[in-house]
Amino acid sequence: MLKPASLEWRDLPLDRALQAASPNVAHALEKSLVGEDLGFEEGMTLATVEGKDRLALVRVADEIRRRVSGDVITYVVNRNLNFTNVCIVGCAFCGFGRAADAPDAYFHPTETLVAKSVEAVEQGATEVCIQGGLPKDFDGFYYVNLLRAIKARLPQLHIHAYSPMEITYGVEKTRMPLRDYLLMLKEAGLNSIPGTAAEILDDQVRRSLSPNKLKVHQWIEIIRTAHSLGIPTTSTMMYGHTETPEHWVRHLLLLRGIQKETGGFTEFVPLGFIHSQTKLFQSGRARSGHAIHEDLIVHALSRLLLNNYIRNIQVSWVKLGFEDSLACLEAGANDFGGTLMEESISKAAGATFGEYVAPGEFRALIRTIGRIPAERFTSYAIRQRFEHPDADEHLPRPAMPILGSDPHDAPISAMGY
Repeated sequence: MLKPASLEWRDLPLDRALQAASPNVAHALEKSLVGEDLGFEEGMTLATVEGKDRLALVRVADEIRRRVSGDVITYVVNRNLNFTNVCIVGCAFCGFGRAADAPDAYFHPTETLVAKSVEAVEQGATEVCIQGGLPKDFDGFYYVNLLRAIKARLPQLHIHAYSPMEITYGVEKTRMPLRDYLLMLKEAGLNSIPGTAAEILDDQVRRSLSPNKLKVHQWIEIIRTAHSLGIPTTSTMMYGHTETPEHWVRHLLLLRGIQKETGGFTEFVPLGFIHSQTKLFQSGRARSGHAIHEDLIVHALSRLLLNNYIRNIQVSWVKLGFEDSLACLEAGANDFGGTLMEESISKAAGATFGEYVAPGEFRALIRTIGRIPAERFTSYAIRQRFEHPDADEHLPRPAMPILGSDPHDAPISAMGY
């Protein structure tokens, strides 16, 4: 098994990596290097690599990353607003949702969420990510009213909000046509949508994970409609549970097909399954989460299959931890994600990472692998490059979060995956 600390592929010459690979693997990798699209069979060949073939895969993925993004690793300064943990969906992979009468159930008032957004901007955030559970008695216009409240106070703040599952729920509650509902959200200030609730885009797998969740065709319809209205989205995939490499490949090719049509995905985020506190694992229906060899393959495979179409591959440091995140940033990924400020959802599922990361700490971590840190906006436009180390990189992590150390705000990568 590859160990991230050794990074065996870092100094491996590209030609030697290809020469050591088996013929089918080398052929697929060479196609990627000249910019050709890989098909399903080639994707499967790469999704199941071992030994020298795995080394060749991650080495080539890192080379393609270098050609696309250079030596820059980006991050965004953001805050997560999870307005409620009350949820009726009952996903087997989630440790976050609560019944309405649970002692630790909460639903934050709008005034609190606006105040948290103001504090985030004061701390340098350019984005807030908003998601929450799905309560039974829910006003479908809550989402639009929250947008209006935040934008009234912070018109320039980028609001990245509401997964396709939440949008489905809002449409159901308001009985509005999907297109009209999304237009209403956009006019109220919605800037982009997290492409979560994707898990694995295969209905059979989805039934085992959460039979009450939206179907594949619904996820696709919401994403395509959002893109057609000029609302960009991210894209995600949860791995390390009940799926197989075939599901990875089909999922990635489906995303590639959508991107060819719409061009609306800003990034792809692989999300390793956090298992220990979930019903899915405790009932024996899932393996014990993602392993480092899967992390490396999935990030590298994503770079190759999405080549030419989705240029940004983001690591989820909440899922991977810092060491494995840095390894994946040398295996095809180019973005470190968000500073988050507060996190609880991944921890509810058993994650051991997930507290606030100061921008200076991100920059220090990025420099450990010889790369250049840059703060970005949600759109991936660069806000500031940091060519040289600064004093902030060596300061102790500041006390966070603010506003009473609220543990309820979590990353979009954790909220419903």
